[in-house]
Amino acid sequence: MTQIQHRPDHHLKTAVTDELAWTPSVNAEAIAVSVDGGAATLAGHVGTYPEKEAALRAATRVHGVTTTVDRILVRHGHAIPADVDLAREAMAVFDRRTVLVPKNSVQVDVRDQVITLRGSVDWNHEREAARRAVAALPGVSGVRNLITLRPAPGATAAETKAQILAALARHAPGSAQDVEVAVDDGQVTLTGAVPTPAERRSAEQTAWFAPGVTAVDNQVQLTG
Repeated sequence: MTQIQHRPDHHLKTAVTDELAWTPSVNAEAIAVSVDGGAATLAGHVGTYPEKEAALRAATRVHGVTTTVDRILVRHGHAIPADVDLAREAMAVFDRRTVLVPKNSVQVDVRDQVITLRGSVDWNHEREAARRAVAALPGVSGVRNLITLRPAPGATAAETKAQILAALARHAPGSAQDVEVAVDDGQVTLTGAVPTPAERRSAEQTAWFAPGVTAVDNQVQLTG
């Protein structure tokens, strides 16, 4: 049985702070870090929403961080666009077809510079592409991605599970045997334990690649 060990919170705080400073797209001096029971809280302010996302990703990369709590505010250093103008810009992104998202599949709503995306697509990478496209717009303070995934017809739970397990074995044969997969009506639950955050993220990304997957609950823990 794999033993799960936890790093002390003060070690994690130092590691997260160092990782923020190591990330070129983040102004680490404006972000305060606290850690409680493996949960890292980031508080402070940044200049853009992509910088905020980069800071949160940096924290999740640190070995031993179990979850990340977002307390970061976006303070724009330029004129803040009106919601109606921001909504127009967001829709223009999809109308120009520069984003790999099916036409007319996404609706946009903006309130207080927070963009809400609704609609339905076939794949998670399409949903993520839509989020990334509007997150990069000047003046955005947040993105709520409510786009849903359409179930793929024909794939059984057993077939989807087998596909995911086979892909895990191809990508990381050493740790794939430590990840367990359960599938229920398109929803995948991952459990078990792996040595690194990168392997944990890789397992989740692999599950998203399976046709018909509409949700992934990554409960994989970290060892070491």
